[in-house]
Amino acid sequence: MRRIPWDSWPRKEIFDFFSACDHPFFSVTFQVDVTKLHRFCRKRGLSFYYALVFLSTKAINSVEAFRYLLSDGQLFLVEERAPSFTDLKPGSELFHIVTMPCGENLETFCRMARKKSMEQASFLDQSAETGDLIYFSCLPWVQLTALTNERALDPDDSVPRIAWGKFQPENGREVLHISLELNHRFVDGIHVGKFYEALCRLMDTLEDQGRQKSKP
Repeated sequence: MRRIPWDSWPRKEIFDFFSACDHPFFSVTFQVDVTKLHRFCRKRGLSFYYALVFLSTKAINSVEAFRYLLSDGQLFLVEERAPSFTDLKPGSELFHIVTMPCGENLETFCRMARKKSMEQASFLDQSAETGDLIYFSCLPWVQLTALTNERALDPDDSVPRIAWGKFQPENGREVLHISLELNHRFVDGIHVGKFYEALCRLMDTLEDQGRQKSKP
């Protein structure tokens, strides 16, 4: 984590402008084609949910604007954010929150996420809750069109919140809607666009890797 001097931060004027708002947060929901990712997960027996958490974390961390946070009035840039995601054990209606490092390998993350989720006995491990997280949630029972999150109204809260619903067939493809809730003091629409582009690239790259592995 690296401290950023206020007077050298190019975004300071925009930050100050939105700091005058009582509620400096905004949300946006957009459609994503997940056909390739779903196919990749089916072939390898991976959780689509854990895989999308992994790729979304990578996409968020590829955009610098998402990695700023405030601590004791000081501005910091973190090297990477870690996922903190809701999950359900089979047969349960009581969700719990799993927080863990992302790592570098998608398949390893999926295996470790399932293991940690199944072994976790508490609703939340408070010791893992820090400011350098990404909050994930999923409503796999409905097609999501918009979403807001509960929060303590702290204008310094820079944690990105990401959610999606179930994917739907559309013209031979599979699509879902992803919702982001963000602090406008740190993030603008252009950064949402960069996240979207990075996520799509990562899904495309996965399929390319799969084809290379299948070659003799």
